[in-house]
Formats: sequence, C-alpha cells, structure tokens
Amino acid sequence: MKYPEFLKEGGSIGLVAPSFGAGFEPYISCLNNAVKRFEEQGYKVNLGPNSYENIGIGISNTPKKCAEELMSSYVNQDNDVILSIGGGELMCETISELDGSVFEEARPKWFMGYSDNTNLTFLLATKYDIASIYGPCAGSYGMNPPHKYLLDAWEILTGKRLSVSNYDYYEVESLKSPENPLATVNATEPVSIKAYVPSAGAVANASTDSSVDGILTEEVMLTNKVEIEGRLIGGCLDTLDVIVGTRFDYVNQFIGKYKEEGIIWYLEACDLNVFEIRRALWTMQEAGWLRHVKGFIFGRARNGESIMNLNHIDAVLPTTCVKNQVPVIIDADLGHVSPAMPMINGAYAKVNYLDGSLKIDFELK
Repeated sequence: MKYPEFLKEGGSIGLVAPSFGAGFEPYISCLNNAVKRFEEQGYKVNLGPNSYENIGIGISNTPKKCAEELMSSYVNQDNDVILSIGGGELMCETISELDGSVFEEARPKWFMGYSDNTNLTFLLATKYDIASIYGPCAGSYGMNPPHKYLLDAWEILTGKRLSVSNYDYYEVESLKSPENPLATVNATEPVSIKAYVPSAGAVANASTDSSVDGILTEEVMLTNKVEIEGRLIGGCLDTLDVIVGTRFDYVNQFIGKYKEEGIIWYLEACDLNVFEIRRALWTMQEAGWLRHVKGFIFGRARNGESIMNLNHIDAVLPTTCVKNQVPVIIDADLGHVSPAMPMINGAYAKVNYLDGSLKIDFELK
C-alpha cells in the first residue's frame, strides 16, 4: 500500500467537484467559509473550475469535465492534497471518464471525501494500492464552530493522528439550512454502539440476551468486547453496490493481495432502506468480496427504519455475523449521520471495542 505525503504547514490544497459542487445554498456559504478558514491557517487553496458549478446531473458538471478537473488537480504539482467539495449522486459517471494512467504515474496524493466519493477513495485503494481518506468533504469545514470529527480528519491529513475514537453524541436533526448555512453539528443523542459475535463462537463475556428484534436471536450474541486486526476497506454501501461486477471492481485482486492479513470492512448507507442494505450485502457476498474477512464495522443507517419486521440490525447480521462467522460492530460513528470518524482506506487497522466504546488505530504498512 502506498501512502501519500501528509499535508505540511503552508501546503497547498486542491479542491475539486467530481460529484456535487457548491452550486447553491447552504453549500456556497459553507465552501466560502471553509476556504477562508484554510487560508487563515496558512494553506494555499486551489479551486478547481467546477467548484461552484451546478450544471451537471447528480454531479457538478458533465462527467467528462468532472474527470478532467480531477485528473488535472491530481497531477498538478501545486496541489499537495486533494479534497472533494461535496458528495452527490452520479460520480460513477465521472470515473468512467478517468484515464487510469494518471494514478499509476503521478506522485500519490491524499484524496479525502465521503459518500459518492467512495467511487474514488475505494478505487484508489483496491485498484492502484494508494491509501485514501474516507472523511469529510471540504465544505464541511465551513461550519462554526468545527466539530471534533473535522479536527480529527485534519490531523490525519496532516499526519498528526493515526487513531480515531467514537464521539459521545450524534445528530438526529440538522440545523443547517440556506438561512443558517454554517450551523455546526447538532449532536444531541447519546451514541450507542453495539457489537455481535456468532453464537457458535461466542466468548465468555457475550450475552444470550441479544436484544435483536428479528429471527437471529439464537444465531448471534451481544458482546461487550471485540478485538480485530486487518486491512481496512469500505465506504458508502449505496455506491459499492453499483461497482460490483463492473470494470472498476478490483476487490478480489485486493483481497488476494492482503488475504494473509485479512480484511476489515467498514460500511455505511445513505439512502438505502433496510431491505436494500440486506440485498447489497448479499451481492457483495456472492461476488466474493467478503472472502478472508476478519470483521465488520457499520455506521448508523440514515434510512434505517424497520420495514416488514426487518430492522437495521437484522439487515446486516445474516450475511456478516452469521454467514461469515465474524464479529460485527453496529451503529458506529461512520458516514452520513454526523459526527463521523475519518477512516484511512487501505491502511492496516487494529479495532478495539469495549463496553460501547470504539477505537481504531491505523498502521501505515
């Protein structure tokens, strides 16, 4: 795995919009304030031509122009790191226009973004063996005051941090709006992270009172302790489900390379409902993506309401914990329900869960 150089003091930040740009409020104000903050901290900011565009469908511009901006920014020696401006819907069309030789030949750079940006964070790690950061998009840095998860991601980007831990509270209802564009995270609900192990391999500190509402009570057990190590990979399940079986699917190649270490999947969903989550995991399983897996970490599902007696826990456990017989951590601080721990995609990771607290240490090897 190739690890890019971390952002140094006074370094240059390239901002690109391979997915949504800051084409309307509250995103225009968010990006303006983020750029101001970066510059006040002494960094040089290079805005890509699509930064404030809103003329594409699900992305800032046409797929070709989005790809051109991304490739140009990546090879530009004036950019030390690349940050995506926002998430979106159809970045899959952007990656279809990329020339892969750019990432094979250029000096590796950190690319940070999340959600639809999984299209690139995942591809960089699985195809090109270049680590990336699944973390906040640039516009999030416009909030006042910045939440700790933003500071944690920045410390990873600058090489000052190689571990993350869960936060105390999460957001149920955002206060951000066109009238209040710079609102910070409205974290009001106590974090409640759970972990499950297969009943057949349950450890002494597991409980048979699993509190699973569905049909899995006899097959899984709640546990208060999980320790796993392996190569970390993942992102937004909405996007990964689309990549399976395409020419951008290099997962089995990636797994084959790191099978001796084993794989830890971190996953979160944006718009998928509980049945769509379960089907997406079935697709990954049948495509061979979950071979040599050591464990799973799932973020809070933004659209996780129960449907036909299927809840967000039973949407996950049949494929992960039961079929693959590995530990599963659920409702972690990942993804679309803020705050979200930044993840170093492709890094070796040591995951420790104890009594509802989660800590992940990254090793750049």
